[in-house]
Amino acid sequence: MMDKFLNDQQDPKAVEKVYTRLVDLLTTGEEIIYIATQKKPLVNILPDCVALTNKRVLFFTPANLGLSIKFIDFVWKDIVDVFIKEEIIGAIFTVKTTNQAEMGVDYLPKVQARKLYQYAQGRKEEERELRRQRELEEKRAESGSFNFDHAATTPQPAAPAPEPVTAAPSIAAAPPVQEEPKRDELTEKLKKLRTLFDQGLISQDEYNAKKLELLSDL
Repeated sequence: MMDKFLNDQQDPKAVEKVYTRLVDLLTTGEEIIYIATQKKPLVNILPDCVALTNKRVLFFTPANLGLSIKFIDFVWKDIVDVFIKEEIIGAIFTVKTTNQAEMGVDYLPKVQARKLYQYAQGRKEEERELRRQRELEEKRAESGSFNFDHAATTPQPAAPAPEPVTAAPSIAAAPPVQEEPKRDELTEKLKKLRTLFDQGLISQDEYNAKKLELLSDL
């Protein structure tokens, strides 16, 4: 499985160590897309690495003189842009997040930096499309809720008065507006919200807050 990440001059020892750690970090449905390894002109105990998955970008750095390895990760929905800068020796790959933070790794072989950029741009396009679909779903949900509430509060026309000579049959009062459609709509919204959470598109806090907001409408 690790061999497919050794096609672009990656350091085998660095990839092996990072791959072993990375496999333990993968969440449900998460897959490794690419691993790039730093190649400094001087000898390293362990080159820095960056890995892309379908859910995150992870930067790995050595610690304790190479006896351990630490990492920092960013989910794709929090990444607003990616950059590469090619220099005389190697290239720099950098990501920029929604809160203006930046993280990068230098001295990457140019072929690896280009692959990182290519895969990252493709993944960002997918994330933008998912974000657009979420926004459309939210607008549809808000529009549906507004129309339902508006219809529920629209006053019913008054029953016509009986004829003065001939008594008109009694007219039954209009049945109260049923709450079932609103409960069905709420159920659909909760299902969609759970789907977004299961797919890792929203955090636990976001899921809990939105769920409470929906339930408060009952």
